[in-house]
Amino acid sequence: MKARIGDRVVVEALRLGAERRIGIITGVDHQDGSPPYRVHWLSDGRTTLFYPGPETHVEPGHGKPGTAN
Repeated sequence: MKARIGDRVVVEALRLGAERRIGIITGVDHQDGSPPYRVHWLSDGRTTLFYPGPETHVEPGHGKPGTAN
């Protein structure tokens, strides 16, 4: 998975009744865009260090290319 600052992280719900989580990437420590990422979560306003799992995909933000690999 590769991402850039401004991309959206979407974590799909794995359980019935659970909500998907959406956040904005505010920091990428590796030049190649690999994780971990600093993510500002829209649901609660917190910013965390995030290691994406298989239920996660990235959507490009602000016209910047991103990938969902």
